[in-house]
Amino acid sequence: MHPTAVIEEGAIIGARVRIGPYCCVGSDVQIGDGTVLRSHVVVSGHTRIGRDNIVYPFATIGEDNQDLKYAGEPTLVEIGDRNKIRESVTIHRGTVQGGGVTKVGSDNLLMVNAHVAHDCVVAHHCILANNATLAGHVTIDEHSIIGGLCAVHQFCSVGAHVMVGGCSGIAQDVPPYVMAQGNHASPKGVNTIGLERRGFSKDAIQAIREAYRVLYRSRKTLEEAKPEIARIAAAHPEVQPFYDFLSRSTRGLIR
Repeated sequence: MHPTAVIEEGAIIGARVRIGPYCCVGSDVQIGDGTVLRSHVVVSGHTRIGRDNIVYPFATIGEDNQDLKYAGEPTLVEIGDRNKIRESVTIHRGTVQGGGVTKVGSDNLLMVNAHVAHDCVVAHHCILANNATLAGHVTIDEHSIIGGLCAVHQFCSVGAHVMVGGCSGIAQDVPPYVMAQGNHASPKGVNTIGLERRGFSKDAIQAIREAYRVLYRSRKTLEEAKPEIARIAAAHPEVQPFYDFLSRSTRGLIR
């Protein structure tokens, strides 16, 4: 620990943790083994950080959220393992009304100046590019990429293996496997290259493309499309997350 770092009494610091110059760690913080705070990092509130994360200068984790209803309740931030949290990233604690916790999973890359607001859930293996902004209560499922300068509206969900192009505005839910672009974002096809890189078979990708066609190209309503997508999912399990997402979407789907 650098002599200029401030570690409040009560903080729990794991083995092999490195805390650099001018970092501040609050009394209710837990930091797991092998995590590195480079310099000028602030970790406050009831924050739990897992193992082998790297947090770069001027990142702020666990600070008061920006919800005007927030009245200082002891809400949480939970961060998994092996994340890279780059310069000036902000991750705010949850609200009582939203479940009380903001969660970031494992193996994520949060690039410069990304913002994760209160009560968000970011799964595993996700990328938030430079200046990507998540409003409150947003959910990002695994292996999704949110491009630079994107903004995601509160309460929106982004499914697994999604690719959102830079400078997009997400105002409704984005189903799994979809590429989205624009303001407001609209579907641009299936994220085929991403699926190939993650080992999806040709048959699975073709089935996902067929499910996409039924939803977006067949002129069917959502309720008309769902039974046909369910039949595709019965033969190709990779399509099941696509169908399940349609059933849990609350803000409507991008069109």
